Amino acid sequence: MKVIVIGGGAAGMMCAALLGEKGTDVTLIEKNKRLGMKLNITGKGRCNLTNACDTDTLIKNTVSNPRFMYSAFSGFNSDDVIRFFNERGLKTKVERGNRVFPVSDRAMDVTAVLEKCLKKYNVNVLRECSVKELVTESSDEGTFRVGSIKVSQVEGGEKTLSADIFVLATGGLSYPLTGSTGDGYRFAEKLGIDVNPARPSLVQLKCREGCCSDMAGLTLKNTKLSMYAHVKNKEKLIYSDFGEMLFTHSGISGPIALSASSMLGRYEGQELKVLLDLKPALDADALDKRILRDFEAEKNKHFLNSLDELLPKSMIPVVVELSGIEPHKQVNAVTREERAGLVVLLKAFPLTVIGTGSMDEAIITRGGISVKEIDPKTMRIKKSQNLYAAGELIDVDAFTGGFNLQIAWSTAHAAAEAIAAS
Repeated sequence: MKVIVIGGGAAGMMCAALLGEKGTDVTLIEKNKRLGMKLNITGKGRCNLTNACDTDTLIKNTVSNPRFMYSAFSGFNSDDVIRFFNERGLKTKVERGNRVFPVSDRAMDVTAVLEKCLKKYNVNVLRECSVKELVTESSDEGTFRVGSIKVSQVEGGEKTLSADIFVLATGGLSYPLTGSTGDGYRFAEKLGIDVNPARPSLVQLKCREGCCSDMAGLTLKNTKLSMYAHVKNKEKLIYSDFGEMLFTHSGISGPIALSASSMLGRYEGQELKVLLDLKPALDADALDKRILRDFEAEKNKHFLNSLDELLPKSMIPVVVELSGIEPHKQVNAVTREERAGLVVLLKAFPLTVIGTGSMDEAIITRGGISVKEIDPKTMRIKKSQNLYAAGELIDVDAFTGGFNLQIAWSTAHAAAEAIAAS
């Protein structure tokens, strides 16, 4: 049996490596000179390769079509991923939020493990090779069969490659410079496979408020973000998380904001309210007492100069303006009502989300081949006898924290297991 895997990213390399390990004749096709180009830049070059949690938690952190992933996650969970890399020489560590990283903090070491597997098991890797077309044959059962693919190589020109089974692992549209240019979507649509529109996800949130630009570059380490939408004329909490965030010139970014962006697909076209709790460790009463102590320490200070111990420097002018308290008012003259308003502002700093950054800025793609088109146990395209899909190409995405790479590993494993057993 001969298998061709199209796409040398996380899912493609994993699928090809697992098949090679089982003695399958595998060819891996990658349009770039190097494999794993997107994998090498994930996690700011550190590669958050999974999340050390159980299957239920993996499901809960999958935003789009989580139930589709149950079988794949059960067959190859985060423990299996950690074990896979550990047994092949990559030491890992668990950080805040159960995020798993290489001890070396080098994403390229993750890619190197997979490349060693490909070499060890004699996987034929064609680099700088672009797939132009999937050539199909009709069948009596109303399905189709891929007979061959037409490719173009930098060295070798155009040629036709045949195989018994094909795997699409071409990725989405995010980070197009790494080769994620939507090829798989085009192949699927041409074959009559339903593809849901691709949208950016895990991407910065654009906000209406100009104060974000005033604070651009400011990172907040311990902040609680709550996002609200209007559902049936009621305000509904749709996302909440605690952690690090960053102000940008047009809005907010950082881990908790990126994860919040995953929810926008369900509320497309709607402006969403975000409230930031800048002091989540203190309840309103404790925060009021803290502010009062600061005020009493230097009673003659102007309000504008009284927040140095409470807030980052670039945030102070913004908070002063939004508080409505006269900047040069002495703190011993600030009223209880004004102080109460300041507490509310610090516990619920308001922002209005009006959109997201572009696909070029997104970490992953939301959308892709409809899960209705795919067998969740095998990753085989239902309309085809011998075409499979894996990774970001499928309409499944998750929050930050290693969950999206886990989707890639698990779907690749499911496809490899099904193909090897066929």
